[in-house]
Amino acid sequence: MKQDYSHYPRHLVAVDCIIFGFDGENLKILLVQRNFEPKMGEWSLMGGFINDNETSDQAANRVLNTLTGLENIYLEQLNTYTEIHREPTARIMSISYYALINIEKDIQINEKYSAKWYNLKEHPELIFDHNEMVKDAVLRLRRRASTRPIGFELLTDKFTMKDLQNLYEAIFDESYDKRNFTSKINALDILIKTEEKDMTSSKKGSFLYRFDEKKYQKKLAEGFMFKI
Repeated sequence: MKQDYSHYPRHLVAVDCIIFGFDGENLKILLVQRNFEPKMGEWSLMGGFINDNETSDQAANRVLNTLTGLENIYLEQLNTYTEIHREPTARIMSISYYALINIEKDIQINEKYSAKWYNLKEHPELIFDHNEMVKDAVLRLRRRASTRPIGFELLTDKFTMKDLQNLYEAIFDESYDKRNFTSKINALDILIKTEEKDMTSSKKGSFLYRFDEKKYQKKLAEGFMFKI
């Protein structure tokens, strides 16, 4: 006999995306300016409801594509937020995701959403429980950066060792000794040193590196602890 669920309460389910980027020095977050009530004109994460024919992963990918025009973005489910009064208009539960985007990629920001990149430490107050979502995402990103080589998604294809150090310093909000950081990164054996140099930092220039994708993927599969 088919179970009748009609007498049970029904709730709306949405996804919200915490979108991180890196500009070479600062960890950044992409926010949208809300164009409808409640909280019209205030800043929020990019989100949307899950359609009847979608999983939450599919909905999050659709939301990200709608905003950035990008596909195959690094995306990870973060948490579920179910506080009864988290939104004033209805009982809406939200599944959060965080995404990592290379800012220098060909991103076509949808003008409809008045989106803007903010430095993570300087972003405006966000609506509802979105500040909590961002804090949770930062903690998850830090855990991920200590157990896997973070970089493919946030750096350009070729980068200096200083770029990589800047990224880790931005994620953990700490400063590291250059020699010690370089030694520990080299010990991971996931970088390929090219013959090219970035000549913008000094007359001598800095060698450019790229990730060895096979070794990188192997490290991801094996897992590791990276303590600077």
